[in-house]
Amino acid sequence: MTIMRFGMFVPQGCDFDLAGVPAARQWDVLRGLAQVADAGPFESICVFDHFLTAPPTDEPTFEAWSMTAALAACTSRVRLGQLCTCMGYRNPAYLAKVAACIDVMSGGRLEMGIGAGWFEHEWRSYGYGFPSLSDRLGMLDEGVQIMRRMWTDGTATLAGKHYRVDGALCRPLPAQEGGIPLWIAGGGEKKTLRIAAKYAQYTNFGASLDGFDHKSRVLAEHCKDVGTDFDAIVRSVILNVTIGETEKDAADKLAWTRAHYEPLLPPGDLEPLMRYFAEGLVGTPEQIVEKLAEAGRTGLGYVIARFVDAAYDRSGIDLFAGKVIPELA
Repeated sequence: MTIMRFGMFVPQGCDFDLAGVPAARQWDVLRGLAQVADAGPFESICVFDHFLTAPPTDEPTFEAWSMTAALAACTSRVRLGQLCTCMGYRNPAYLAKVAACIDVMSGGRLEMGIGAGWFEHEWRSYGYGFPSLSDRLGMLDEGVQIMRRMWTDGTATLAGKHYRVDGALCRPLPAQEGGIPLWIAGGGEKKTLRIAAKYAQYTNFGASLDGFDHKSRVLAEHCKDVGTDFDAIVRSVILNVTIGETEKDAADKLAWTRAHYEPLLPPGDLEPLMRYFAEGLVGTPEQIVEKLAEAGRTGLGYVIARFVDAAYDRSGIDLFAGKVIPELA
């Protein structure tokens, strides 16, 4: 079985995971959760890159890169990631510069999670239009090239279809030798996983264990085609965690989750969301260890745990940290 590594998702509002927390207290809650992870045993913390909730509401949502910079300043050990930054939301040369600065400020703890983006309403409402999937994937490929050159050479020039840079400088360089590790997120088999095969140190196949083995085989074929080492790419997922000391405790937490989201979402959105949570890691520590161990045998190397109730109750985080991680890490 692959030795497993663990990160923790820090809520930020886009999934209604701060609803009910007074606005004046929200940053204190997020900072406190990051510091819980920093105290161990989680290796990393990560955030989503969304500007608003889905579906759109007036609930606050903290922006990913300003939050990443702030988390760098209030932690000292954990690595800092995003699942995942949307390439089309920021010019890649600018993003490379921002990331390099945060890497230096954090003492070399930054990870770059990057993907093509999907949330059409968000794209359009912020004035980005909504390019075709082919164009969004082309933007991802060109943007990653620019970032890698800026982090390693200190400058980038590219005359691409989607981006043009001419001697863009990156000073300071990242603190990490060789540049900031790249997580290419998404499971598109023809293009996204091929981009991952070319550039990624990490992949993230999404929020489910279903199809993980198949995606891994597709990635392996792309690695063979482009001449990269499949075994050097760490494969990860982000999983919703509903954990209790007993099965009843876990069932009670799922019931709490339904009660939390029911007044916030129309029925047509609530039921798919509850299925999404139920497909994550649900059960006792022993049941979750068994499920992850089975996934580890197919090559799962990294789990980003998302505790749906994190902003309201830290007991699940403590239980996972105390009884799941030690069995697998």
